[in-house]
Amino acid sequence: MVPVTIDIPESELVDLKDRLARTRWPKQIEGAGWDYGTNVDYLRDFCDYWRNDYDWRATEATLNSYPQYRATIDGVDIHFWHIRGTGANPIPLLLLHGWPGSIWEFRYCIDGLADFDLVIPCLPGFGFSSMPTERGWGVTRMAHALNALMVGLGHDRYIAQGGDWGGILCAHLGADYPEHVMGIHVNRTWVEITEPIRSQVAEWVKWDSDFRKREAAYSLLQKTKPDSLTVAQNDSPAGLAAWILEKFHTWGDTHGDLDSAFRREDLAANLMFYWLPASAPGSARIYYELQYDERALLRLPVRVPTAVAEFPRETFLAPRLASEQRYPIVSWTTMPAGGHFAALEQPQLLVDDIRQFAEQLTR
Repeated sequence: MVPVTIDIPESELVDLKDRLARTRWPKQIEGAGWDYGTNVDYLRDFCDYWRNDYDWRATEATLNSYPQYRATIDGVDIHFWHIRGTGANPIPLLLLHGWPGSIWEFRYCIDGLADFDLVIPCLPGFGFSSMPTERGWGVTRMAHALNALMVGLGHDRYIAQGGDWGGILCAHLGADYPEHVMGIHVNRTWVEITEPIRSQVAEWVKWDSDFRKREAAYSLLQKTKPDSLTVAQNDSPAGLAAWILEKFHTWGDTHGDLDSAFRREDLAANLMFYWLPASAPGSARIYYELQYDERALLRLPVRVPTAVAEFPRETFLAPRLASEQRYPIVSWTTMPAGGHFAALEQPQLLVDDIRQFAEQLTR
């Protein structure tokens, strides 16, 4: 484990601004809004903010204000915050992001979890973790690496929390490492819905099918031909922003107004986790690797207590009746607001629910 300080050369920031200034913008159909994908007018305005007003050095200072390290596990360097908790016996808590997010999502949760030992890693291939250079880095291998990280840090018993891929990784940790994982807290569940449950949640199944027809092309592309996409994202910051911001607009609790749910400085900071380390290829390939991860496809039963936080605009959470077929659910909280990026959208709601679950586990 090696201490890390992030210090991006000024030349890289100048290059980013130059590329943004030279974007060749497409013409949009009049009145299209977000119907065809990212709204070009919004994106042009955002990229102008990113180029002229966003302050990476302020983000960098925040990142460096927390103890951060790099550990080499299974040939990949994992970058992570390791923030020691206050009090006599802080509970280790592993916080896991997904795509198209980053560890920046948890920025506003840290103070509320000050009495936990926090480990917040960039997933392998994401952010400032290094990119795997060989096949096979699916969720099973990632879960193995993350558990090895926690045990290597001396956290033999810990809680794991996550949404999106982080939620899937939590399920794998709870299935494969119950001797180390006290419990998992998730805001997305991953289940294969079969009869008779399928007919009992028919309304949700129809909604999910309709949603995937409209919105799942990104996943199919990244599952099959990720590098055909990420060459462009690695070269064009505007293209990268178009791909990622559309997901924040669609999956967040935005009511059609992206700026109502997210600060632009947070959106730009999150983009920097993909742009500066050139991690778009690694982050997309997790979808490809899923297709060949045999243990992931088994949908193994979770073997530890599970808490679920249901945010109303979360699009990838199966109904409780279906989720209970795989997860031993001890707590299910229906939240009044929030979407897919819960840690960034509603940090206090998420923090409170994590704390309640931890108390339940340690009574």
